[in-house]
Amino acid sequence: MASLAACVAFYAGRFLTRHGYSRDGLAVSVGYEMATDRPARVGGIRLTVRVPAGVPPQRWTALRAVVSHCTVHNSLVSPPPVTIDMQ
Repeated sequence: MASLAACVAFYAGRFLTRHGYSRDGLAVSVGYEMATDRPARVGGIRLTVRVPAGVPPQRWTALRAVVSHCTVHNSLVSPPPVTIDMQ
């Protein structure tokens, strides 16, 4: 969850800088709940992005589009194969 929140914050920060907005006040928090069935796993994730005061609401849709395509989010949506090696 921390990696996802950090990735979202990174992408949000790049968006803000690219469009001339301050990052001051940007914050990302994450919460999750565990699935109730097997296998044990996270069943739901909720991210909250606190948008800096200087960003007009009409830019929030574009910001949401950018952060929803961060690398970690993309990897969760289209999971890669996982290999576990033992040594």
